[in-house]
Amino acid sequence: MPPVILASGSPYRKELLQRVFSDFQCMAPNLDEESLKSSGLEPDRIAQHLARAKAEAVAANHADAIVIGSDQVADLDGQLLGKPHTVEQACLQLSLMSGSEHRLITAVCLCFQQHRVEFSCVTTLRMRSLTADEILRYVQRDQPLDCAGSYRIEAAGIGLFERIQTDDFTSIIGLPLIQLVTELRNLGVRIP
Repeated sequence: MPPVILASGSPYRKELLQRVFSDFQCMAPNLDEESLKSSGLEPDRIAQHLARAKAEAVAANHADAIVIGSDQVADLDGQLLGKPHTVEQACLQLSLMSGSEHRLITAVCLCFQQHRVEFSCVTTLRMRSLTADEILRYVQRDQPLDCAGSYRIEAAGIGLFERIQTDDFTSIIGLPLIQLVTELRNLGVRIP
């Protein structure tokens, strides 16, 4: 069985992959994600482009491995909402989404030798109407500064929503495990 590498430094993606498979390495690709996000592409294409770039960056030095790249963007009516990095930006993003619907796009690219497998999972989320005080209390509690869209659905962030529609709940956290397991098994990875 070929080695498996998760092309990510994300503790969330690592934890997700550990749920179904434990024999893998994590390697963070050295990419300027922000410049790629400002490319002018549609949010779906940006997410897939970043997932591919991450996988290919790591695969370039590990040709014998199955490399998993993933990226996630929040799309509010065509406006890209990435990781906020600051409390102020997180509060702004949440206020923009308050009372409305947005899409969370999680894209994956698997590289193995000359093969590329790409897919994405799109989740539609309707956020309830939030006051400025509720937003600030939430951001102070969960500190979602490294999360696309400024929320942690696996923590207190679940209380921000009225409705969530998805084919794979794990995609909201950062890695759609249902299809990923299928694709890894197709490449010869034994799960479980």
